[in-house]
Amino acid sequence: MPTHLTPPATIAFIGLGMMGKPMATHLVAAGYRLRVYDASQQAISDFVGAHPTASATPSAKAAADGADAVITMLPDGKIVRQAVLDGPDAAADGLARDRVVIDMSSSAPTGTRALASDLAARGLRCIDAPVSGGVRRAVDGSLAIMAGGTAEDVEQCRPLLQAMGKTVVHAGAVGSGHAVKALNNYLSATSLLSMCEALIVGEKFGLDPTVMVEVFNASSGMSNSTQVKAKPFVIPRNYAAGFALALMAKDLATAAELADQMGVRADTMHDMATVWAEAMRKLGRDTDHTAIHRYLEER
Repeated sequence: MPTHLTPPATIAFIGLGMMGKPMATHLVAAGYRLRVYDASQQAISDFVGAHPTASATPSAKAAADGADAVITMLPDGKIVRQAVLDGPDAAADGLARDRVVIDMSSSAPTGTRALASDLAARGLRCIDAPVSGGVRRAVDGSLAIMAGGTAEDVEQCRPLLQAMGKTVVHAGAVGSGHAVKALNNYLSATSLLSMCEALIVGEKFGLDPTVMVEVFNASSGMSNSTQVKAKPFVIPRNYAAGFALALMAKDLATAAELADQMGVRADTMHDMATVWAEAMRKLGRDTDHTAIHRYLEER
């Protein structure tokens, strides 16, 4: 494996969904050689059609064959484990020893540690590098990336990660990226829900929601939700921020589960996980997460 994963290193990219596709596009633009795989043949065809230097492959194993690293951008850690280790034609079966698996999905941190241990038994390394910023920041390449793993492994992968994100933070040992990602999204979900409740109460009183947001943003109530999500997505009720409600609910469940595993009483964390799970069941998995406002209004 090279000292640093710089272009034109060969990267197996597994998962070409709403986030994975623009992230992989940035890698191609940076000069990396991509071998791509997705459960959807259409997704593979569309990507290779738009990026002829990328190679389509029939399985995760085929994508990993000859690659310097594997990146997974998949719905959850269980699917990652199937693609990388346990499933038929898994990526680990195609990787040479000492190569690295980079899980950029939002996975459970304890599951990530187990995966890293099992990969290590096969002579492979693993870091977790989940992202924050949603589709918009995946498209413009300004994602925040939080990486867990040894300092050496993270540094070797840093050029690769920087091709997809603006900020790359080494969060700690393997699993730390996924832990801090879940906790970050707990804060994000809590502030969004709180803002929506405030807007609903204020509007019932007769306040102008745009004026309320201006006050919040000039005061101690300011948050990413009041700055980024209120005026374009919540107040006009188009709910089109580009991050699925199911993904937020999953991250909140991960955070609450982590609190339990650490023996920490975190009542608000569990309350948030419950509310968002209920909203997902009511509104549907693919509904935008800003539609939590609609759920609260209807409730």
